[in-house]
Amino acid sequence: MVSTLRGEAFLLIAIAAGVLAYVFEHQLVGSGQTIALVGAVALIAAIICAAMRVAHHAEVLAEKVGDPYGTMILTLSAVLVEVIILAIMMGHDHSPTLARDTIYAAVILDINGLIGLAALLGGLKHGEQRYNDDSSRSYGVMILTAVSISMLVPEFIPVERWHVYSGFTIIVMVLMYALFLRMQTGPHSYFFSYNYPEKKKKKPAGDSTVVEHEAPANTGLSVGLLIVGVVVTGALAEVMSKSLDAGLEGLPVPPMVSALVVAVISASPEILTALRAAMANRMQSVINIALGASLSTVILTVPVVEAIALYTGQPMQMAMTPVQTVMMGVTLIIAAINLNDGETNAIEGMTHFVLFLTFIMLTIIGL
Repeated sequence: MVSTLRGEAFLLIAIAAGVLAYVFEHQLVGSGQTIALVGAVALIAAIICAAMRVAHHAEVLAEKVGDPYGTMILTLSAVLVEVIILAIMMGHDHSPTLARDTIYAAVILDINGLIGLAALLGGLKHGEQRYNDDSSRSYGVMILTAVSISMLVPEFIPVERWHVYSGFTIIVMVLMYALFLRMQTGPHSYFFSYNYPEKKKKKPAGDSTVVEHEAPANTGLSVGLLIVGVVVTGALAEVMSKSLDAGLEGLPVPPMVSALVVAVISASPEILTALRAAMANRMQSVINIALGASLSTVILTVPVVEAIALYTGQPMQMAMTPVQTVMMGVTLIIAAINLNDGETNAIEGMTHFVLFLTFIMLTIIGL
């Protein structure tokens, strides 16, 4: 029991933060912008703690049940956190572009920030890092197709026909996800794996250390803690959204900041996992995490957002701005070039990371 509680320290911190947030919500939101902003930052940190435990328990369950359900659990748990936070913030923000900006920020963060930094650091340490290029090509073409359908074509859809195209988008995205899941867990599962060469390294005499995966004692506990983590994430996001709105009210803050907050929260567990994999010279894991997260963000978040729009009768602005279109296009083109030969290096990592820094600069200046 004690070891379980110790392992769930991050979740306990998030729960404690949630209790305090609801008890002092009025003071947090109504005591001025400085208090509201400090509270929002603290709540974002607590949400990240909860999200990391959700990701951990999803991974534990995935290992227990195996594919294809394991892959579904990992994908859906990551997207669920993002969708919950996004839906809550949309309810307070009422911005028709928040969903679009969040998806755009998440893809740029995953491909340019995550892969860029991982390939840069891993390349400086290990030189060229190999992976299965079938996976990057499969992910890349799916991401390009999904982004084009959901975030480029809507620019040309007449306003009076938006609900027809929204329904079409939902159907197409669900079909694409079903096919991709079948490919990833069925006959083409080898696309997404890589056989790393065994390291010729002797273990010290008498070293019989066995590395075990930190996991709860049973599946039921994992399921319960995962649900608790999701609920706590939603509860924290409710107060965080109000606090962030109060803290930013009247300030010259670019609208992309809220979207970037959602993207960073949902990607935080993936970033740590991917960087550890890169430093351990396991680039296949980085590719699967980064490109898989990008694809999941587009292909699963879009149907939920479009369904909300159809239900409420209020269209969402999904068409990207010209600057976003250029950044997304350049990102996917460079990814297609860099991730086409089965190995990464520091130069390729730097090209993506510079694009990520460009995205940050554009965000700062409000573009």
